[in-house]
Amino acid sequence: MKKISVLIIDDSALMRNLVSKIISHESGMTVVGTALNGVIGLKKVEELQPDVITLDLEMPELDGIAFLRELHQRKIDTPVIILSSLAHAGAKITMQALSLGACDFVTKPSGSISLDIKDISKELCEKIYAHYHFYQKKKGALGSKEEERPLLDPKNPKKNSTWPKYTPPSKLYTPKILCIGASTGGPFALKSFLSGLSQDFPLPILIIQHMPKEFTGPFAESLNSICSLDVQEATDGAIIHPGKVYIAPGDMHMTMEDKKMVRVVRLNQQEPRNGHRPSVDVLFASAAKAYDGNVMAILMTGMGEDGAREMGTLFSKGAITIAQDRDSCVVYGMPKSAIEHHYVQYVMNLEEMPSRITEIIQQYY
Repeated sequence: MKKISVLIIDDSALMRNLVSKIISHESGMTVVGTALNGVIGLKKVEELQPDVITLDLEMPELDGIAFLRELHQRKIDTPVIILSSLAHAGAKITMQALSLGACDFVTKPSGSISLDIKDISKELCEKIYAHYHFYQKKKGALGSKEEERPLLDPKNPKKNSTWPKYTPPSKLYTPKILCIGASTGGPFALKSFLSGLSQDFPLPILIIQHMPKEFTGPFAESLNSICSLDVQEATDGAIIHPGKVYIAPGDMHMTMEDKKMVRVVRLNQQEPRNGHRPSVDVLFASAAKAYDGNVMAILMTGMGEDGAREMGTLFSKGAITIAQDRDSCVVYGMPKSAIEHHYVQYVMNLEEMPSRITEIIQQYY
């Protein structure tokens, strides 16, 4: 099987060496070159034609943002994964990089790099595999199904016999809130979906995107700048208003509380669920409690099965349950799990999702 060729662009010799070691340890990848800034990086992109690029943002001569703009100018469509600082400024510039065409990011180790580098190894390799195969699939260049997404550590959910089996509900209830869960590939999917909704969209939208806490605020700001709806990072006690979008802060579960006259957002730091905080399962379970069956729930691209089990709870109550289809997912994990357990009523391609969901909601309003 062809190895994925990776070009590493970073002004730190230590990081170039460490990332090279991570990639070289993977049997399905190879490092074809390194560069210490964007100028050299551009030359090597054209010379080596790598499958994937890892990119630092703060570099001399030509930084990561200017590099991405130049790639766009030259119409070079190679997946770029940002290696980003955890600092607030680093988070904001990372969101800018995503808006300019970078497909994903991995946060650089903080503190002792030699001790923390293992923390990013698995995530970086998984994202290289996922985005490479997604881009190849879009171009129609994939080989056999076995080659489609050979993840480093596959989390493709298997049917779990201990999960409840539900009969289809006798009726679907009127949706009063839209809850969405996403992980790998989610920033692009959410941008695509939210930018396709009109400003008169009638439901409040609560979103879980697996992302470090330093990034969810800038992520909400970046979405707000391109959407007709008001997008904000959720705060504890915020009143849930129709037509508003609330992004769960990183490292905080997001739930909702039913008050006498209003429903409000609640945030907590209880134990992670499915390895995540925030967890989609926590949001969906809270929605089922606060809104009963009057919920529309969507599972988008992401690894693992977070959200799938509690989508079953919503399904059993007559909520409208939707999953992103395989073809438009970067990682077909979370949606696949819900579909395999028969908890999903609609399977939709990302491109058609805004219009189809709007049509469904219009049947009730």
